[in-house]
Amino acid sequence: MVRFLAVALAALAVSIPVSANDSVELVSSVFVESAPAQNGFRSVAPASTLSRGDKVVLLVKWAAPRDRRSFKVSARVPASLAFQRSGSDALEVSTDGGKSWGQLGTMKVGGTRLASPEDVTHLRWTISRREAARGSGRIAYSALVR
Repeated sequence: MVRFLAVALAALAVSIPVSANDSVELVSSVFVESAPAQNGFRSVAPASTLSRGDKVVLLVKWAAPRDRRSFKVSARVPASLAFQRSGSDALEVSTDGGKSWGQLGTMKVGGTRLASPEDVTHLRWTISRREAARGSGRIAYSALVR
């Protein structure tokens, strides 16, 4: 299980499609969500081990110079995870390895079937100029361990 976690964490490397002269820093973290407590609330804790069926929350923290224009942050969804959702409206997804992008409700798989969250292979968020002016921010998404 520890080996699986190491592979999953390594696969979560996040890339940004901006030029090499730009100084955007990214740090990603993985959290595992607990079963609902008696009060109905769930909690998250840093992942130390993962098992099939675990719900994980992936957090990407970014930092950029405040004079930046808008930019994009992209991430590959590891094959060991099934994307569920993101809290950002600025999310675009790919179901074909990053070749084409769009909103989840509009993407097709095999040209016919409407894509489901589990079909997502890559994620891409647009950080607006207004957000970039703050100098830092967070992006989160949830997934299930396959």
